[in-house]
Amino acid sequence: MVTHLLEQVKKTRKTLRQQIIAAVLNQFDEQSMKLDRSMRQEKYRKMMGNPFRFYRGSAYLFYYDVTNVPFSFHTPEDKPTWIQGDLHFENFGAFQNEQGHIVYDVNDFDEGYMGSYLYDILRMTTSIALFCEGQGLGEDEQTENIAAYVAAYYKQLLRFERKKEDPVTLFFTKDNTEGPIRKVLKKLEKRQASEWLEGITSVGEDSRRCFVLTDEIQPVSNEERAVLEQVWTEYMESLDVEDRRAHEFYRIKDIAHKHGSGTASIGLARYYVLIEGDGQGELDDLVLEVKEVRTPIPAYFLPYNEGFWQRHSHQGERVITTQKAMHHHEDPYLGFITIGDRHFYVRERSPFKKRVKAKHLTDVKEINSTVEIMGRITAKIHARADTDVQRDLLSYHSEEEILRAIGGDFEAFCAQIIFWSMMYKQQVKEDYVLFCDWCREEFDI
Repeated sequence: MVTHLLEQVKKTRKTLRQQIIAAVLNQFDEQSMKLDRSMRQEKYRKMMGNPFRFYRGSAYLFYYDVTNVPFSFHTPEDKPTWIQGDLHFENFGAFQNEQGHIVYDVNDFDEGYMGSYLYDILRMTTSIALFCEGQGLGEDEQTENIAAYVAAYYKQLLRFERKKEDPVTLFFTKDNTEGPIRKVLKKLEKRQASEWLEGITSVGEDSRRCFVLTDEIQPVSNEERAVLEQVWTEYMESLDVEDRRAHEFYRIKDIAHKHGSGTASIGLARYYVLIEGDGQGELDDLVLEVKEVRTPIPAYFLPYNEGFWQRHSHQGERVITTQKAMHHHEDPYLGFITIGDRHFYVRERSPFKKRVKAKHLTDVKEINSTVEIMGRITAKIHARADTDVQRDLLSYHSEEEILRAIGGDFEAFCAQIIFWSMMYKQQVKEDYVLFCDWCREEFDI
């Protein structure tokens, strides 16, 4: 009898949680994102790869859960931080900045919004636990790496508060990094920008350079091409005045669909646009990425910020402003366009784009040095995107408000982050199993 009752309790718990997962995914993927069945199958097939992939593709479930949990270390609602919104292990990477430096930084800003800094921290630390577990590390090593990330974040905030470093001018290159990140940056320095361009384009018999079609790069229809060409002036006008070049510089040479990027982005249109560039040689063409973007996921769960939306109602403009606020030397090709009722942002597809991959992280020491740099970068983006660069939105220094919220007991703060992250990692693993069962039943995957 007792065994039967215990099984009934377990079954009920699983059924209720699976219903929550299904309700959240149905609401966001079907109702908000308007994904049809085939798109959802594509997305969910990727998410079924492992618990970390599931976590990456279900940020809305994370916010549904985490915003219902009380924490002791939130900043006040009237002192929010400009957060990245979807911070996880794979949203950091290398690229070349406007000044020609190969840098390592956050590289995804689609979910940028205003809210407590803790949401970035908790999403990131949970991802560290999942990543480490995927690398075969035990719980002691997982907590060690979470602690390393949190300590690096905290110490960097202190350096900013004490004016020992400036978030406006700090950036991360081979000269102030170590371990796998430094190796990636040094390797990229040897790469020629033309290598990537030559890999995805070719010159035809008419001497015109165009994209090489692959499974990921597909042709656009004549109608799509015409629409993009029609709104291209809007893009040029959206560029910062100091970055604008002559119209001929942005002349479109070819357009293609870009497929196969990301998990959360499935269902959003993404294009590669080949433009003229300086026009001084065969390999000076540039590739711009034009990506559709929707309302950021945190906005559905965090306090409504009227001032933010008055300034950033265009979702493409919101994304590029987030990037400008968080980066030292931002991409000079950042702009935005509107096609019908859909919002897009435009940025350069950097030929130096590269992540530190799992295969580069073969021991605890290498992961440890990587998460420490990620912690410092997180502190930088939070401290930079405030009154230092956004005086009309934030009238205070975020590092001061965050440190005030953490208070004088860093050990207690770190312990709470570790406890919750490890607990939620286990929840993600359990949710992953329920999610896979649901996908097999509802989507025949």
